[in-house]
Amino acid sequence: MPDELVWASFNKGNEATFNFLYKSFAASLFAFGYQFCGDAHLVEDCIQNLFIYIRKRRGHLGEVHSIKSYLFKSLRCEITKRLKERGLLVDADQMQYAEAFSIALSPETILIESESRERTQEKVNQALSQLTVRQRQALQLLYEEEMSYSQISEVMGFTEVKSARKLVYRALSSLKEIFLKK
Repeated sequence: MPDELVWASFNKGNEATFNFLYKSFAASLFAFGYQFCGDAHLVEDCIQNLFIYIRKRRGHLGEVHSIKSYLFKSLRCEITKRLKERGLLVDADQMQYAEAFSIALSPETILIESESRERTQEKVNQALSQLTVRQRQALQLLYEEEMSYSQISEVMGFTEVKSARKLVYRALSSLKEIFLKK
């Protein structure tokens, strides 16, 4: 079912649709939020607040074309607000956690990989750590969450889609330069 119809069903008060949204997106929201700030308790609280908010506002919410990007953007805003309240965030590129938004392979993949793959992964992680937080965020949204540039633009608060494309392009260019130096 298209996102617009699912959202309309939820917005009309369908409890089963609300449960579907939570079950479908809670895990990926947690993974995204944890990468964003590294505080599991904060992320869980923010996800809970997000779902409480949209449930209370049911019937008064606008149209949503992509539920995933709407929820990710809302979670990012909630986490940012909480971090600012705690004095831990000035802007998205100055996170308290130096390793925030590192991108890592799943444990299953690590077990399967050979020793040479592990060395390659180590080099990739070192290269990713040299990117800005925003660049790592954009790469995770594009490759891990499989979002379109339009959705990335919405989640990251850009006014134009070309800003998301430019950020990903610069991240990939930086990675290429890093690997050429080695």
